[in-house]
Amino acid sequence: MSTSSESLEPAVAAQPVHFVSMYQKRTKIYARSVRGLYARLRWAIVALTQSVFFGLPWLDWNGRQAVLFDLDAPRFYIFGLVLQPQDLIFLAALLVIAALALFFFTALAGRLWCGYSCPQTVYSEIFQWIELKTEGDRHARIKLDKQPWSAAKIARKSAKHALWLLVALAAGFTLVGYFVPIRGLAPHLAQAGIASWPAFWVLFYGGMMYGHAGWLREQICNYMCPYARIQSTLIDGDSLVIAYDGARGDPRGARPRRTDPASVGLGSCTDCTLCVQVCPAGIDIRNGLQNECIGCAACIDACDDVMRKMDYPTGLIRYATSNGVAQGLGKAEMLRRVLRPRVLIYGALLSAAGTAFAVGLAMRSPVGMDVIRDRGVMARLGEDGRVQNLYRVQLMNRTERTTRYELGVEGLPGLVVDGSRVFEVPPGEVRPFTLRLALPAEAAQSLTPGAQPVTLTLTEQGQTSAALREHSTFLVPR
Repeated sequence: MSTSSESLEPAVAAQPVHFVSMYQKRTKIYARSVRGLYARLRWAIVALTQSVFFGLPWLDWNGRQAVLFDLDAPRFYIFGLVLQPQDLIFLAALLVIAALALFFFTALAGRLWCGYSCPQTVYSEIFQWIELKTEGDRHARIKLDKQPWSAAKIARKSAKHALWLLVALAAGFTLVGYFVPIRGLAPHLAQAGIASWPAFWVLFYGGMMYGHAGWLREQICNYMCPYARIQSTLIDGDSLVIAYDGARGDPRGARPRRTDPASVGLGSCTDCTLCVQVCPAGIDIRNGLQNECIGCAACIDACDDVMRKMDYPTGLIRYATSNGVAQGLGKAEMLRRVLRPRVLIYGALLSAAGTAFAVGLAMRSPVGMDVIRDRGVMARLGEDGRVQNLYRVQLMNRTERTTRYELGVEGLPGLVVDGSRVFEVPPGEVRPFTLRLALPAEAAQSLTPGAQPVTLTLTEQGQTSAALREHSTFLVPR
């Protein structure tokens, strides 16, 4: 055994050592511009979302910014709605609704959010348009990158990056304008410079957008966004996705225009690879649905354009279900199977959550009140023999006008508010007050010692009915 081991050692030692990298270098994607129905739809959504995003903070409402998330106050203004920290339940409800909407639309038709409305997709589309205008289309950009550096190349690259930074900083400025009054943001930045938190967040968000939409692009979707990984659990064979009809398209091959595919033993796919060239993720949809596919439908527009030029029916690549393509189902049959149990369940949950959210907002009281009996001061006897309890009352004015409220008490005969009964709260403010309740000695003697239930009422001045009722206890000493 020793001889065999000794004979193997030189052979093993003589073998060269190879280092294998586990990281793949990114291959830059030069997406080709495309025109068509879905390209127009994407740009319409880009126009809509950016009009809302850039225009909303400039709208006025009752003498203030219509939408403002004032973290210093802290108060959130959404048109006529004023939300306070105590209303975070509505934010939680919005997150639940967003999650259910994501489940519903993904089960129904795949990654619609990613392909049309995701900010990463929207701003990548804008940045690619700038790239198209400054450097040219796909082949021009490939040629430009291969050229040595020259004055013309530097000018084109500089123009592209300058416009990218301009769009990114404009978006960063607008986003910060939702948290800092936007009309005073520019003067503040001019005065304070970069040595302020608003300036930091403008630069931070602008830098993130410049890097994400300009440099990283598909890598954000492929490696950083978890949605690509969980979509497989949300879709099935009856979800509408972008699909290639292999039975009709294969075998692939080039042929003269308007040639009957059957006459040359080919399918409808001309193997032009335009579907790959226009894909922002750089995938070949003909290999089947992949995690990297964001559902933007650029490949559908490119393929339909080729089919029209070849005088073939469109729809070789189309929105369809995996089962529908495999089984040759028609549109009506696929649509009927789309409304299956999981879609109906997600839809029912989404409707219920949306209804509950709307009802909750509609029934939300314009005033809030928290009452806590002061545990640091037990019940005490006043000079006149009355039993007194102290309470900490917090009033929340959810309106945009100064309001005066009157506090009352019910539940024990003879129990009254000792001192001021009227409290004034400025608009949108949360104010704490100290309230003292008093019970005559003879009334207290007729009660069992211990905690007695009482109800505090809050009535807006000028109103006859109580706006709120809060239950508490009144302590009768032994």
